[in-house]
Parts: sequence; structure tokens; C-alpha cells
Amino acid sequence: MDETLAEFFRRTILKIPMTEMMTVLKTWNFLSENQLQTVNFRQRKESIVQDLVLLCEENRASLNDAAHLDIICDDIDLFDMEQFKSSFKKILQRALKNVTVSFKDAEENSVWIRIAWGTQYKKPNQYKPAYVVYYSQTPYAFTSSSQLKSNLPLLGQALTVASKHHHIVKMDLRSRYLDSLKAIVFKQYNQSFETHNSTTSLQERSLGLDINMNSRIIHENKVEKERVQRVTQEIFGDYPQPRLEFAQYKLETKFKSDLNGGILAEREEPLRCLVKFSSPHLLEALKSLAPAGIADVPLSPLLTCIPNKGKNYFKIRDK
Repeated sequence: MDETLAEFFRRTILKIPMTEMMTVLKTWNFLSENQLQTVNFRQRKESIVQDLVLLCEENRASLNDAAHLDIICDDIDLFDMEQFKSSFKKILQRALKNVTVSFKDAEENSVWIRIAWGTQYKKPNQYKPAYVVYYSQTPYAFTSSSQLKSNLPLLGQALTVASKHHHIVKMDLRSRYLDSLKAIVFKQYNQSFETHNSTTSLQERSLGLDINMNSRIIHENKVEKERVQRVTQEIFGDYPQPRLEFAQYKLETKFKSDLNGGILAEREEPLRCLVKFSSPHLLEALKSLAPAGIADVPLSPLLTCIPNKGKNYFKIRDK
């Protein structure tokens, strides 16, 4: 398949809404069920399109096949960004008189939204706006912190209706770095359950540790060091981690003891505490703990599951 035909396939598939993707592909009936099962439809759309184009190339797709797909696409209701903007703005302005909304188109089929909130009696505060980044044809939006948290349900409603999704996914995930949030949410970040093929020996792999680190905290046993490196790589991979600044755990537990009596044993209310890990680059810091001799491997799943679960706020209760 030449580059011109591959590009035509790429553009045709790219305009298919994610909510209609499987329906369109099955109607097209060019790719087998087994081939479709090899595609990770939870990753970012551009990556999905690339995988599908490769499958088309593998099946030696022709111009007629591409034309057939294009005809099917014309029969579906394609996402209209301008309609999204108009609908989103109308919903907010109907519900709240004093609000200003501005848009700026961005890359990867996304739009930046600037919202200056007011109240029924106060004009919008242009000095403290909220920002939203919405990626078309997905149930995900990234929002900045806002002082008027009472407006969050209205914001969610406007996004849901304007995007034509049944709901906008709420995730307990926060960071200052949009690219890292995108990598986690759209599964652009691979974790331990995926296989990493590399011809580089364990001794040659660098985990980003300072070679001048105090040697007293490094395991001297070569076999143990290699085991630590291997397990660390299996968990975190050998690529840069998404950048998060903290992980927060709210714990609720009841006191348990084999001894009878005692103030804590008689307490009906659970014991509550908050544990927070913070670092300029938390996941890279966690990745370096075991190789530095500060922690054993493997680390607790509560620490290593952050990207896979897509959250850095956790609530832990007794079962």
C-alpha cells in the first residue's frame, strides 16, 4: 500500500467518532474479528488509527476498500467542533447569566476552553478564570482548579450534553502537567502487564541513578542488584514516567487486638489518617527507591498502580 492510500485511510478512520468506531469497522467487514481484538481501543485515537492502518496494509487494502469505508463514514453523524462550542456556551449562559466562555482550537482534535465564572449578582471574575481542555469524541476533559466548586456539576452537564456522551468520566487524578495526564488517561503509558523486548543487558541499562551516589546504600551483591533492576524494570519499564507531584491515601481502619478491653478496642468509630507522598517527580522517585537500596522490591501495589488505575487519590477502608 503506497503512502497516498495509507494517508487516505488514516484521514478516513480519524474522522470516525470513537463511539461509532467498532460499529463502522464491523459494517465495513474488511478487518477480521481477531484482528480487531489486537487493537487497544483505550489508547489515544491517533495511536488507534495507526494500528488500524497497519492492519489495512497487512490485508493489502485497495482504493476500492478505502472508498467503501468512506461511504460508510458518510452515513454516520460526525462530530462537529463548532456545534460543540455553540452548545456548550449556550448551556452555561442559560443556567448562569454572568459567565463568559472563550475557545481556542488546539492539536489532536482538542479545544481549550476559558471560563470566567460569575454569579447571579456578580459579573464574571476575569482575573481568576477556569480552564478546560476537551478532546473531541472522548468522554474525557481536563480542568484546572476553580474557586467556584459549586459550578462543577454545571460544567459536567455542559460537557456531557455538548459532547453527546452519556457521561464525562470523573477521575481522582491531578497534576500540573497536561501531557502526563493525557498519557495516563489515554493509555499512552505502558506498565508492567505489557512485554518489553530489548537486547540490552541488565548491566547496560540505566535507571537514571547518579553514579556518584553513596555506595554504602547500594547492594554490593551483584546477583541481588540484578534482581532489583529486573523487578524494577518489570514494574516501571525502561522509559520516562508520567509526571505527577503527589499521591494521597485516606485510610479508615478499626483497631484490632487479641487482647480484650482497652480504649481503642471499644472505639466504634474507625481510625482515620491521611498519608501523602510528594515529590517534584513522584513516579520517577518511586522507581529509584529499590535500586538505591531504600526499599525492597516489589513496592506496594498501592504505589505502583497509579498510572494503571489512572488516579493519585485513594480511599482505603477495611473490608
